Amino acid sequence: MTRAALLVLADGRFPAGGHAHSAGAEAAVKAGRITGAASLAEFCRGRLHTVGLVGAALAAAACTGQHDPRDLDAAADARTPSPELRRTARKLGRQMMRAARATWPSPELDACAAAFPRGAHQPVVLGLAARAAGLDPLDAAYASAYESVSGPATAAVRLLSLDPFDATGVLAHLTSDLDEVAQRAAAAALAGDLDALPAASAPLLDITAEDHATWPVRLFAS
Repeated sequence: MTRAALLVLADGRFPAGGHAHSAGAEAAVKAGRITGAASLAEFCRGRLHTVGLVGAALAAAACTGQHDPRDLDAAADARTPSPELRRTARKLGRQMMRAARATWPSPELDACAAAFPRGAHQPVVLGLAARAAGLDPLDAAYASAYESVSGPATAAVRLLSLDPFDATGVLAHLTSDLDEVAQRAAAAALAGDLDALPAASAPLLDITAEDHATWPVRLFAS
């Protein structure tokens, strides 16, 4: 495989199910915390440096091939306090597994799918997919970190009728933050100790995820 596989993995058209989720943006829009490009940027920056960092480190750790996916999944569970977000992560993991196995068939993906018929946490599956595609842990961290902000940015276009150029500008201005988070995540993963992986939290995302799940009408699944 070539490193161009990273472009496929990070492409919003990769059928991993993320289009149905706003990553907390829908609840933030309703609460008035996201009202335009500036507040979207702050939301994405905060998400990136907390749950985005955690997800990127888990993806990078999975990509090393040094850990049993069951241990990685347990580490993801321990870092995801919200039951609703754990369910969401597994739904996304199941969909990503389907896409990854069709795109980059591998025994490791098959074994993980068999071990988690209801889905492993999405960052774990993403890291295994990156490994199957011939990518390295830093690549996996970049793909995960980018996904943590591209999802809310895309959702904001639909939720606020935000100009897509403004949403793309938000992502462009986060590139330095993406570099920092991906590099921190990969370094932590390469150290080899799962217990020492980042465990940053975003309590407001946990709280609003539980509330969002009770809405009778919503545009996004999360």
